[in-house]
Amino acid sequence: MDWLHKLLFCAFLIFATAVGGTLADVTVTGTVFCDQCKDGQISLFDYPIYGIKVTMACADGNSQITTSREETTNWFGNYIMRFDGSPDLSNCYAQVSSSGQGSNGCGVSAGPAQKLRLTFRMFDTEFYSVDTLLTEPAEPMSFCPRSANPVPTPVTPVMPPAPITPTTPPPAFRLPPMPRLPPLPPLPPMPPAPFLEASACPHQNWTMPEYKCYWRAVNPDMKVGVVFGLLATRRYGTDMTLWQGLQGRGDPYRTLLREGTTALLNSYNSIEFPYNAISVVTRMNWALMGSQRSVLLTALRFMRANSGYGGRVACKFTTCK
Repeated sequence: MDWLHKLLFCAFLIFATAVGGTLADVTVTGTVFCDQCKDGQISLFDYPIYGIKVTMACADGNSQITTSREETTNWFGNYIMRFDGSPDLSNCYAQVSSSGQGSNGCGVSAGPAQKLRLTFRMFDTEFYSVDTLLTEPAEPMSFCPRSANPVPTPVTPVMPPAPITPTTPPPAFRLPPMPRLPPLPPLPPMPPAPFLEASACPHQNWTMPEYKCYWRAVNPDMKVGVVFGLLATRRYGTDMTLWQGLQGRGDPYRTLLREGTTALLNSYNSIEFPYNAISVVTRMNWALMGSQRSVLLTALRFMRANSGYGGRVACKFTTCK
């Protein structure tokens, strides 16, 4: 996460605390990614993983556990732990403890534990962040790049052949001619990989039943507040679904929700889309904390990206089977 995203996230937490009056005095946040290539770092092939359990533990000077907490990651791989009062978290670590229903084989092993870092303190409120935690599959995925410096295969020394005593060669033996084999059938064409292609689809396409198979990481009945967070819940209520959000028009905030939801769907559908999922959620919350002009500008930026910037990027939908 670059410095701009960290700044936006910190501002979002400050605003949520000031407006909503959260009951926790200490908040710990972080993200878990699936390290598909088992290289110990986040790359193009890795993604935030849902349903992974994260355990945070604190030890005293005698290595005795004084505080512990376990949480499960949401759809975007994020987890949040809240504590009442002012516990001492200066010697605390967070680590992936077990896989869950969303691991899809990527919870076989866990990366190293990460220490909590104090990122903000004001009055009796503290915020801690944790560097990205990693989970790994049993073996690297087949599409992962191989190491640039592979370990050379040991060479077995070859013994010189024994001297051969010349003898009279036996008569040559010839096999009878084999019948000609029929030609092999042509190979079928390679299936397309739509996720790797550039694609941008407007909100009208996402509401058509023939394209329902393109809803991947989220479904139409998910609540807006679950996907976009606390600020979206306060603006749009607890019952608003993503499907209802795609119908919004006329009001700047409903237009923002419609285009933001469309941008989120496009980000899951194409890796070439200008915004990734985390960026869409961050920009939505930033706009909801600003003025109505900020809401309109963010909605227009999302709309331009969803339309393919004037047709330069097409919508690659095909009818679902």
